[in-house]
Parts: sequence; C-alpha cells; structure tokens
Amino acid sequence: MDNIVIQTTPKDNVGIIANPSGLKKGTVVLNGIVLLEDIPMAHKVALISFEKDDTIIRYGQTIGYAKISIAKGSWINENNMNLPQPPDLNEITYIKKPLSTIEQLEGYTFQGYKNADGSAGTKNVLGITTSVQCVAGITDFICQKIKKELLPLYPNVDDIVVFNHSYGCGIAIDAPGAIVPIRTIQHIAQNPNFGGEIMIIGLGCEKLRPERLLPNGQLPSESSILYLQDESFEGFGDMVEGIMQMAEKHLQKLNQRKRTTCPASDLVVGMQCGGSDAFSGLTGNPASGFAADLIVRAGGTVFFSEVTEVRDAIHLLIPRAIDETVADALKKEMAWYDNYLQKGSADRSANTTPGNKGGGLSNIVEKSLGSVVKSGTSPIVDVISPGEKIRKKGLNFVATPSSDFVCGTLQLAAGMNIHVFITGRGTPYGLNMVPVIKVSSNSKLSNRWHDLIDFDAGPIAFGKKTIEEMGWELFHLILEIASGTKKVSTDKLGIYNDLVLFNPGPLT
Repeated sequence: MDNIVIQTTPKDNVGIIANPSGLKKGTVVLNGIVLLEDIPMAHKVALISFEKDDTIIRYGQTIGYAKISIAKGSWINENNMNLPQPPDLNEITYIKKPLSTIEQLEGYTFQGYKNADGSAGTKNVLGITTSVQCVAGITDFICQKIKKELLPLYPNVDDIVVFNHSYGCGIAIDAPGAIVPIRTIQHIAQNPNFGGEIMIIGLGCEKLRPERLLPNGQLPSESSILYLQDESFEGFGDMVEGIMQMAEKHLQKLNQRKRTTCPASDLVVGMQCGGSDAFSGLTGNPASGFAADLIVRAGGTVFFSEVTEVRDAIHLLIPRAIDETVADALKKEMAWYDNYLQKGSADRSANTTPGNKGGGLSNIVEKSLGSVVKSGTSPIVDVISPGEKIRKKGLNFVATPSSDFVCGTLQLAAGMNIHVFITGRGTPYGLNMVPVIKVSSNSKLSNRWHDLIDFDAGPIAFGKKTIEEMGWELFHLILEIASGTKKVSTDKLGIYNDLVLFNPGPLT
C-alpha cells in the first residue's frame, strides 16, 4: 500500500494518515515531506512548519492554534494545539439565500406499516411505557413472560419493548426543565413502530401521572393505563395477570398490521455518530450526509443532533436555515445549552473523549466540523427542542446532548423510524425500537467487527469508491432495512442499549 496522507481542502495545513498501521518516522509523504516521528492512523501530520500561535487548518476551517513551534512532518495532536473560542452567536447574521432547484427523487418505496396518523413503521412492536421507575422490576419480568407465552401466538408482531427509566417521582414535576423528560416519555409512546397502541404501566402514587403521557386529547382507558396499586389486585400474581390481559388486547391489534408499499417520503431517519475518529468526517459522515440529501429529495425526513457537536460549526449551519425563524431557533438552542453547561461548571471541551483523541480528533472543533457533515447539504427546515416531535418533513435539527443513548432516546421521541449510526472507533450500540444501521468510517474497524458493522464507508479514504457511490449504496440499504428484507447486526444478535432520559430539571 502507498503512503497515503489525506488533505481535505487545499487550504488545509495538516493531513490525515490513512494507512491502517500508521506511518513510521522517516516516511516520505505528499510533496517530499518527511515524517519526524511515528504517526498513527487517522492522526494529523504538519504539512508546513508552525510558529507558536499559528493557525492550524483542517476542512478549510481553523481547528486550533499551535501551542509551540511545530516542525513540518511532525505529529499534531491535542498536546501541541490550543482550542479556539466558539463562534459568537450574536455575531452570526442570517442572510437568506435563494433556494437552488433540486431534482426530486420519484418512485422510491419501502415495505412498511402504515399508521392511522399517516406515519409509517419499519418494525411492528408492542411498546410498554412506564410512568415511574418503581415499576421497572415488574415490567422487566412481564416482558420476558409476554415474549415466552404470548408473542409466539402473534407472528406479525416483531418484538415487545419496555421503556423503563429513572424518572416519575422524587422530582420537581412542574420545574421548567421537567417538561423535557415528560414530553420525551409521552412522545416515545407515539413512535411510528408502536402502531398507535399506547400501553402505560404506572404505580399509582407517582408525581408523573400516567394520564399526562397519553397523546393530547386522548382519554385514559382500561386498555391504555394500568396501576399496580389498583385495589382489585391481590398480590403479584394478579398484577401480572392484569398486565398479560392488557398486553394481549394490544397484540391482537398489532398482529393485524401488514407491510404495505410506502413512499420513501415516509422515512424518518435519525443520523448520529459515536466513537468517532478523524475518518468520520472524511468517509462515514459525508456518505451518510449524501444519503440524507437523497432522503430529503425523496420527500422524507432526516434528523441530525448533538448540540455540543454542532456548536463549533454553527456558523456553517445558520446560512442553511430555510428562513430567519429557523436560524434564530438554532441560535436559541445553542445558547440554552451554553447556559446549561455553564450552570454545571462544564465546558464544551469535555465532549471530546479519550477514544476520539485516540482516533485522531484533537478537540471539539475538529470533531464538530466532521460531525455536521452527516446532515448533508439540504436546507434546515425546522429546529426541534429536546423531547418534542417533528412538525415538518425535510432536514430537521433535533436538539439533544451528544451522549449516544440520550441522543437516540430523543430522536425516538421526535419520531424516527430508522437510525443511522456512524462510528470510527466502534461501539455495539443498538436500539430495539428501531433498526440501527451501523456505519464504519474505516475498513480496519469494519474488518475487525465484521459481525457488528452493517456498512463500511472506508473505501472512500483510498479512492476505491466516491462519497456519491457510497451515499447511494447507503440509501438503498436504508430502504431494504426499512422493508424488513435485511436485518441490521444488532437485531440479528439481539444487542440493545437502554434508553436514557435527558432530565435538566431538579430532583427533590
């Protein structure tokens, strides 16, 4: 294999080592640059000599300043870079750009479960929501019992999923931040893959009343809410029997659902990355971004999220807002999170993990510039606050923390029916409510985790395939997974993570 160093734009004064085993000291790269030290895969090499405080550029953007003098051919990482200040939200002005004419994609479909509200599911799942953590032991028990005794009787139902959480009591229920977890729980119950069959298990004395978790305007009924403290229950056995009877009524309805031809405009795809490396912004995220544009062109909906991985690239996103209202909403979410971090005595630099740095991402600025690429190039049509549901088709910014599990939970609440998760370092992350397509940013990971990765974007790094080619391949894979004709690795293996609520409200 040749010695490959990737320079993203002509303005870049650093390059990324592409060779899987890295490159050794003395290796000659690009225009005769000699490496002055061993540099691992995905890490940066200085393409020029830097004096102290000189600007370091990647993606054509400033990612840091030289902390010391750095000779050409040296390894540039977090130890010899200073972090720039984030873009000042007050100085970013919105100038409406004329929308370019984009050819719409016609005729693309998938086999999904059409719902009465017009949404479509990619799975047919019995979902059980809980109103308080106190009931988690019983719901875990009942989940296994339903899977063993009832699920085999209803072959059209894919699975049963219980959403346990650590919320519901011991909280300031009406504090301003409390609305976030409450509406998250409410909206997860309305996810398209649950087919409108709302089933809530409560205790009875909790602060979060199960009635608040029903869709607006829906009245509680015996088939939607069950309280364990109901005095008609004589002991644990009666509680279990009551839940089993309730579950069977929902299973009977769900079993009547059949896959039918749905337009690609029914897709609601959540884009997320985790365990990122320096290749994520070169391969996996751009390919996913291209696929995101195809979904939008087909009339579908795409989410991108993770506020702290957007904050340092917000100046690139504001111009993509469809109007000034959306631009202001983007700024508002950034400012809210700035304040949230400040209250917790945290800062944005805390986002970049040891694994990110091990994968060549020196700081949050470099990480953000690569992260936002998965949003593609479409106009941003709306901004969704944490726990809210989508209102418009097209590209949406769904505001979430960057924690994989919290982000996934909030994207579920927003209404996603399929998930694309890009990783460079590797993670077994999976959700049992929606299919999760795991995209690898480099072939080294994909080859090593051959049974956990669904799509390898690594060939882009070596020019074997283009971003456009891989974007189309991912788009077609999304349609196949949504149709149930292919299964993602986590569904084959039964590997799933717990959902995690974002709770900025106080405990009592």
